[in-house]
Amino acid sequence: MADSNIANSMDNESEEKVSLYEVRQKIYPRAVHGIFNNWRVALVLFTQILYYGLPWLNWNGRQAVLFDLVNRKFFLFDLVFWPQDFIWLTAILIISALSLFLFTAIAGRLWCGYACPQTVYTELFMWIENWFEGDYKKQQKLNSLPWNGEKIARRGGKHVAWILLSLWTGFTLVAYYTPAKALLAELFTWTLGPWETFWIFFYAFATWGFAGFMREQVCKYMCPYARFQSVMFDQDTLIITYDYQRGEPRGGRRKDADYKSEGLGDCVNCDICVSVCPTGIDIRDGLQYMCIGCAACVDACDQVMDKMGYPRGLIRYSTQNVVDGKYEDKDILKHVFRPRTLFYTVVLTGIILAFFYTLANRIPLRVDVIRDRLTLSRETPSGGLENLYRLQVINMDGKPHHYTITAKGLDGLKITSGDQISVDALGTENLNITLEAPKASVLHPTQPVFFDIKSDDDSHLAREVKSSFLK
Repeated sequence: MADSNIANSMDNESEEKVSLYEVRQKIYPRAVHGIFNNWRVALVLFTQILYYGLPWLNWNGRQAVLFDLVNRKFFLFDLVFWPQDFIWLTAILIISALSLFLFTAIAGRLWCGYACPQTVYTELFMWIENWFEGDYKKQQKLNSLPWNGEKIARRGGKHVAWILLSLWTGFTLVAYYTPAKALLAELFTWTLGPWETFWIFFYAFATWGFAGFMREQVCKYMCPYARFQSVMFDQDTLIITYDYQRGEPRGGRRKDADYKSEGLGDCVNCDICVSVCPTGIDIRDGLQYMCIGCAACVDACDQVMDKMGYPRGLIRYSTQNVVDGKYEDKDILKHVFRPRTLFYTVVLTGIILAFFYTLANRIPLRVDVIRDRLTLSRETPSGGLENLYRLQVINMDGKPHHYTITAKGLDGLKITSGDQISVDALGTENLNITLEAPKASVLHPTQPVFFDIKSDDDSHLAREVKSSFLK
């Protein structure tokens, strides 16, 4: 009897176990048309034309954008960044981060909804999916059918197109680090290096998996931005909002019905705002971290409002303070510049101005001087003192230059050998220099001297480096 009770108790315990993992239900977003969808399509096309096109753009005889890690040079149109220029690359990252903070504080997750690679490639993959399998209803029907010739053909064709796009995406990524034309030649001759091969297939696999299968799961569970976005929001941030004061209580009705006398709000409870959402949320439940701000629900709701003859804007870009009745939509612009956004704007403007000022005054010339350690100082036949130096001249410009070297710091100081040097574009040359000075001008065991290096064809290219002259 006791054993029976124990067994029954164990059965009850096993029946009460609840899984902590939710089974994913695939989302089939409904197509939507409207102004925000048009913006999203335009930005998808714009960003991808840039991404796929830049590696093939020639600029002054070379690839316009190339991050040459092997030779430690970053080419950005006319600019060439060396390892010594890391400060400017850091500034670009800081500017990008602060811009993201500013735009988020003003208008929510604009980046996520319109330009994030996850959003962009999911959109591209959905276009391909719709082309092969039809709209969301046909996709659901196809998914429920047993495997047959049509299903294999449609699904197979879709995945072939996905894989080809993913491989092209991976190839393009590597083309930013290995010249695109050389990479293409290696591809056709089967001479790709191991690292190029790895990154092409790795990025292609990530694109295929994230955009083809995981989709909204990346935004909901993997993306850190979704988690900390709330600290950048406030009551005056433009977000996708449902006007619950106007919409509630929701309910179905005929188009010509006097719904207000029935105590209903403007929401007809059609759930189209849910069916078009790429992350499958209901915006009427309030702002959620899963919302990527794509505004598909805004376009969908506006279409329904037009059909019903109701004013647009039941779901719209607005602020929480507007929805709560603290001010009207027409006053939103007055609340754009507030302490938080002003702080971001001032700091961002200062960094941008400093970035362009220092970049405009950047001198693409580096000179290092090293004394000859084997011969510290020696006396010349004429009775003077002679010191030997080795100059390393790095031409960081995209054009070759000829330089003239002069020296100063002591009376009667002169260069007896090594006062001219030519350096190729982006090249490095070493030059041995001999300095001679009268004994009478060398008053101390060690005295400072200065080398002036100037380009003969560009007065902007000039450097002064300090060294020492030994007695």
